[in-house]
Amino acid sequence: MKFTDWVTRVLLIWLMFATLIVVLLIGRATKLHNNPTISRISNPQVTAFSPYPQAQFQSAKEPEKKFQNVIKSPVKINQTVARYVTTQAFARYRPSYQVASVDPSNYGERYAQDVNGVTLHNQPIIVLHETGYSASSAVNFFQVAHTDEGVQASYHALVKLDGTVVYLVPPEKRAFGAANSVFDGSEGVETVQTNPNLPASVNNFAYHVSLETPPDSYDSSSEQTHSGYTEAQYHSLAWLIAQSQVPDHRITTHHLVDRSGKKVDPINFDGKKFLSLLNTYRQVRPIYRVSK
Repeated sequence: MKFTDWVTRVLLIWLMFATLIVVLLIGRATKLHNNPTISRISNPQVTAFSPYPQAQFQSAKEPEKKFQNVIKSPVKINQTVARYVTTQAFARYRPSYQVASVDPSNYGERYAQDVNGVTLHNQPIIVLHETGYSASSAVNFFQVAHTDEGVQASYHALVKLDGTVVYLVPPEKRAFGAANSVFDGSEGVETVQTNPNLPASVNNFAYHVSLETPPDSYDSSSEQTHSGYTEAQYHSLAWLIAQSQVPDHRITTHHLVDRSGKKVDPINFDGKKFLSLLNTYRQVRPIYRVSK
């Protein structure tokens, strides 16, 4: 066999293999496109927007650009609304974090209707607490199963003395942070009864976050014997809440929503300092809605 004939045959065989490979790849691509199950895996649906703080493990590098492409057509503007966006100060602050599981008996689902079947439309609130004892003791309690509904309790998150954020109950779930409670805001008195055997509470529309109590203030129930919270706690609390769309006037305390007359936390909380930091970590940005 001449050398040129041998080379020609080798080239023909190689071209046949190459053509076969191309046909197989095209067939697989068509199968992926037509298979709805695989398409769902390749293109997962976007998670529904939540107004509550989400578990954030790394700050955004350029938060200001988040909503810059809202308006894409020169349609006549007829309405202006606003959203909170995080700032560069938020991006620079990187608190430590932990994730701790909570026993399912200590939290539940958020209800769409109350015990009477009335559809619920409450806007979210944030309720601030303190642990009373150490952060670890609170977490340990939440991790124990409780069958007594009067004992079940949890927060969505807590902030330790060193500023570490501990994520507990997912924000889309209902944490049991305030039992007999009412929010008295600009919309009037708000509370929801979801269990006919228990008093109404704010839990169904609340995000509960707690500050760890300083060791010298365990069992303290007065401002005179409570030493307050650390700078790191104020910064981390503001950083956490800056991720929410809950306005300042719907941020409250356990003491203010409580109707049992027993809750006084968070004691010696500096609201002015907190709001100042919160406004450093987030700002209001108008979002323009256009007519169709």
